[in-house]
Amino acid sequence: MTAELWFLTGSQGLYGQETLDQVAEQSRDIAARLDAKADVPVRVVWKPVLLDAEAIHRRMLEADAAPECIGVIAWMHTFSPAKMWIAGLNALTKPLLHLHTQAGMELPWSTIDMDFMNLNQAAHGDREFGYIQSRLGIPRKTVAGHVDSPSVARRVGEWARAAMGAAELRTLRLARFGDNMRDVAVTEGDKVQAQATFGVSVNTYAVNDLVAEVDATSDADVDELVAQYADLYDVAVELLPGGERHDSLRYGARIELGLRAFLERGRFGAFTTNFEDLGGLRQLPGLAVQRLMADGYGFGGEGDWKTAVLLRTMKTMALGLPGGTSFMEDYTYHLVPGEERILGAHMLEVCPSITNAVPTLEIHPLSIGAREDPVRLRFLADAGAGFVAGMSDLGDRFRITVNEIEVVEPDHALPRLPVACAVWKPHPSLATSAEAWLMAGGPHHTVLTTALPRGALEDLATIVGVELVVIDGDSTIASVTRELRWNAAYHRLAAPL
Repeated sequence: MTAELWFLTGSQGLYGQETLDQVAEQSRDIAARLDAKADVPVRVVWKPVLLDAEAIHRRMLEADAAPECIGVIAWMHTFSPAKMWIAGLNALTKPLLHLHTQAGMELPWSTIDMDFMNLNQAAHGDREFGYIQSRLGIPRKTVAGHVDSPSVARRVGEWARAAMGAAELRTLRLARFGDNMRDVAVTEGDKVQAQATFGVSVNTYAVNDLVAEVDATSDADVDELVAQYADLYDVAVELLPGGERHDSLRYGARIELGLRAFLERGRFGAFTTNFEDLGGLRQLPGLAVQRLMADGYGFGGEGDWKTAVLLRTMKTMALGLPGGTSFMEDYTYHLVPGEERILGAHMLEVCPSITNAVPTLEIHPLSIGAREDPVRLRFLADAGAGFVAGMSDLGDRFRITVNEIEVVEPDHALPRLPVACAVWKPHPSLATSAEAWLMAGGPHHTVLTTALPRGALEDLATIVGVELVVIDGDSTIASVTRELRWNAAYHRLAAPL
């Protein structure tokens, strides 16, 4: 199914057919221009001009019912009396973008007459539309400017990616293999409220159900997958055919095949594992998780389903963009004054999408989980701008905390670190970012992305109605403290009875 954004144009019947024909022609052209923009990742589909309340309401119901429609772009080409839009706006549940534009970029100063003025009335028609959206409390994105402006295309594209994420959330199924790590607070959460807020369905499955899939894999399929590993990665000598640890690699391949089969059969887009609950698995899944993340699956370690949901959503939103998106954890610090860095990693599970280098495929002991040594991909994240994001359940609401970062090369080689990792400088500084993150109750598991623009995540937060706290180069402890206090007051006042 190809995702679509429906382009709706408002007018009214008072202008006469000749003017309305021009409205249709120009709005069709605006939609086509928007559809052609490289920044807009999905199709923009023009719909006939809307002239009355019944047609508007009917179109909104159609948009909600159409699985291919992930959002609506609305533009008031002329003047469309806003009372006509009340029923339609109240019926719409999919994301809405209000595009405040006009057909021409320049005014034809020497030829402007009243015919031109009657046709080109978006300057006040959209104000009427903006008023009724505010009066009704409709969450939306508003973008002003000509459709050929690069900033307009970029901002519409960011919102379109947020709409992609919201659409994914509405149907996302997540499988938890076992529960979360015992006694850990931040990986807990209200799965019922998550489904009410986002749409995602989160359920637990016995680890040994997965083990049955792993054990059922055929030797021929394992042979084929191991050959793929040799083509794609720099495989350690002891893992190659004839090597003393080759059986460990074959078992890692069995885990991947079994895990893929389980997820595909259940139509799951995300999953979690937990080293405290491995059932009959001989290894903690490492390589399999990394490769599934690279294919777009969401993942959270230690049963952290909220991070798995966020990762799958952000990967969906970042589709086709350069850079990568991975499960991550703030692990340890370099605190030399003026050189502060964060070293992020996890036990095994970091996604290779965040590097362009060829990973090495290695095996090392893992001093947790009480299982055989697991195989894993080892690499260093590419340098570049990005951000980390984490989701917390505050009891009365979910909060997504974001910190802008710069992924950098490490100061020195890390020859003895047996896992994939990333090194970054947080903005505005390590001390301020860490203090602000802690005050916000941000989790220790995050999603790191060098692909997705921050604006897309901000738009997603608006669409799904979740709190977003951003720590960037302009943040101070005082400003973040004020924001957290105001946010707490707003969300408690806005909560339904």
